[in-house]
Amino acid sequence: MSLPKGLAEDVSKNLVMVARLIDEDPEAAYAYSKIALRLASRVAAVREAAGFAAYANQKYSEALAEFRAARRMTGSVDLWPVMADCERGLGRPEKALEMAGAAEVHKLDKAGQVEMRLVAAGARRDMDQLDAAIVTLQSPELASNTVQPWTARLRYAYADALLAAGREGEAREWFAKAVESDKDGSTDASDRLAEMDGVEFVDAFVEDEDEDDSDTEIDAEIEVDEVEPQDDVSVVDELDDEDEDDDIEDEDDDEVEAAAETEADEDVVKEDVLLKEEDDDKN
Repeated sequence: MSLPKGLAEDVSKNLVMVARLIDEDPEAAYAYSKIALRLASRVAAVREAAGFAAYANQKYSEALAEFRAARRMTGSVDLWPVMADCERGLGRPEKALEMAGAAEVHKLDKAGQVEMRLVAAGARRDMDQLDAAIVTLQSPELASNTVQPWTARLRYAYADALLAAGREGEAREWFAKAVESDKDGSTDASDRLAEMDGVEFVDAFVEDEDEDDSDTEIDAEIEVDEVEPQDDVSVVDELDDEDEDDDIEDEDDDEVEAAAETEADEDVVKEDVLLKEEDDDKN
């Protein structure tokens, strides 16, 4: 179905935002998908995008409805695996297994068939059928040494199922194989492998913060040391010493003044004696 140019541009802008945000901000992507739906609900690409946005937000019922609508419009079976996974999300693993055995699966390409196998194994695990889940994942694609876009996820799912079944040695081997094939970091296989090996990772950012805090404490100690008096002499003692020196100087000044006054008095007395002797001589 074709849209008027202006409307088509508006719809395209919203679909671009859905694709851009669906991994990092699923809620925002969902909001853009709703706008696109209001503008062009009869466009298959819009219904498909809305389905994936709802799926990313675990709105499985809504996602399934959108996927079914898109499939009716196109007649394609490409969405069959994700539709089955929506059934799992809705708590219906039996329905997902039923879809895994449907004729539509044979019309899927290799990637779609692998995806369907992953969904079927997940449904088995939902039903606590761990051994059946392991067998479901055992396939030529799993055994192949050729790395394909789905290889890391398939090996990861197999390793996780083995670990859940208590087969830790085999699980470690397949987690290691998943790491080898996971070039774009689509799984956390390296973390799971490290966890099994007892390796703990330290957040470098947190470590840097701790070092900064330590440096701050050291700087504070240095500043305190600079303020504190040396040789165990307090500021108060120094002030007291200065006061004592001032007192001594004041006392010395007082003594000098007293001595000067005494000397002056003695001179006056001597003058009086001399004057008296002169008077006696005249008489």
